[in-house]
Amino acid sequence: MRYISTRGDAPVLNFEDVVLTGLARDGGLYVPETWPQMSKDDIRTLAGKTYAEAAALILQPFLGDCIKPDEFRAMTEKAYGSFAHKAVVPLSQLDDNDFLMELYHGPTLAFKDVALQLLGLLYDHLLGRQGKKVTIVGATSGDTGSAAIEACKGRDAVDIFILHPAGRVSEVQRRQMTTVLDSNVYNIAIEGDFDDCQAMVKALFNDHDFRDQLGVSAVNSINWARVMAQIVYYFTTAVSLGGPDRPVSFSVPSGNFGDIYAGYCASKMGLPIDQLIVATNRNDILSRFFNTGKYIKEGVDPTISPSMDIQVSSNFERFLFEIYGRNGADIKELMRQLDEEGGFSVNMAQLNEAVFSAGRCDEQETLETIRQTLAESAKLVDPHTAVGLKVASDCRRDQTVPMVTLSTAHPAKFPAAVEKATSIHPELPSHMADLFGREERLVQLPNDLATLQTYIKERARILDAA
Repeated sequence: MRYISTRGDAPVLNFEDVVLTGLARDGGLYVPETWPQMSKDDIRTLAGKTYAEAAALILQPFLGDCIKPDEFRAMTEKAYGSFAHKAVVPLSQLDDNDFLMELYHGPTLAFKDVALQLLGLLYDHLLGRQGKKVTIVGATSGDTGSAAIEACKGRDAVDIFILHPAGRVSEVQRRQMTTVLDSNVYNIAIEGDFDDCQAMVKALFNDHDFRDQLGVSAVNSINWARVMAQIVYYFTTAVSLGGPDRPVSFSVPSGNFGDIYAGYCASKMGLPIDQLIVATNRNDILSRFFNTGKYIKEGVDPTISPSMDIQVSSNFERFLFEIYGRNGADIKELMRQLDEEGGFSVNMAQLNEAVFSAGRCDEQETLETIRQTLAESAKLVDPHTAVGLKVASDCRRDQTVPMVTLSTAHPAKFPAAVEKATSIHPELPSHMADLFGREERLVQLPNDLATLQTYIKERARILDAA
């Protein structure tokens, strides 16, 4: 298996180098050169397998000969052995043909754990084999940061620097990051929004001298391994609902486009999917794009679903690469227009070939959906899941096709919104019950690249080793 950049000018890499590289040197994102295919018979064989077994089977083709099957199977067993639910990603039923995919049973109570618990083990294996260290730099709108820190804390070969927008994540999300006091963990609150944080991370990767000197790698979904690991739960969920012998639809709360892009990858691999519904809050650039063909930046407003408060969705470039026939020159031009002109347009005919639908959900609708879901199905959901449920209802084409909404976070991560909607204050699980009493450690920095670079250089252990 080889990997190519969406912009066409970076070296072709194998899986090992893609994991350790993150962003391509031409500024693009790595994708598989070809999509592994699973026949209907292959998909049927997943029935009855554990999540770890299914993950090993589905993902092994992406590894090429970089990791032996028995070694990788041991990683999936370890990664998913830490989840609170034995099914890892269980389904719950809301009514006759509506389901929630519960993605919050990992150590930090959010869907990012499903990928990052595996990515942490991949780093251990690959860095140990090479005898190298890396400096991980990532941006988070709330959940990636805590999941990445949980996966990387205390590791000798890794220093991790996580940027989050100051004051724009929930208090639970912030404390899950800032109360981890391991010496290799650095939390940085940036004076700006998530797009500012993400732009600085990309700028660090595009400064090749800085990147090479510090061995910079990525845990954001710009790293292919993050997206790859998320493909699995589309297959396992579809099989549990009768796939591949009937299609399934998915509604995905969407900000950075990584989670729903993983569903698109599953469809490219052969999984029958009727609809992939892009569910956005009032920061609706993705919804506007899929309904108009225009991707135009309009700024970011803080919402009660903060992990979706994003305008520049980094994984969207991977999707554009597919609908433009994998032409890197076209993608470079679109990204130039986005940077210099604030947006671009595509031919709607290109979008009509895809399985996507899209809609938006405002703040009041989000609160009402939380309240209604509890009243009708006795299920307490977080605001991001509520956005997915509301837009699924609005965009659904066929009531006979099972609709699965991805429940991306535990309601206790967003207690203020849940309590406002239901008068119920959701409690954290016992292993986090003392979260608000733990010591915090973080630094606040301006939205200034040079200041950030200096901060990282003064602390990254890879420079000491050099």
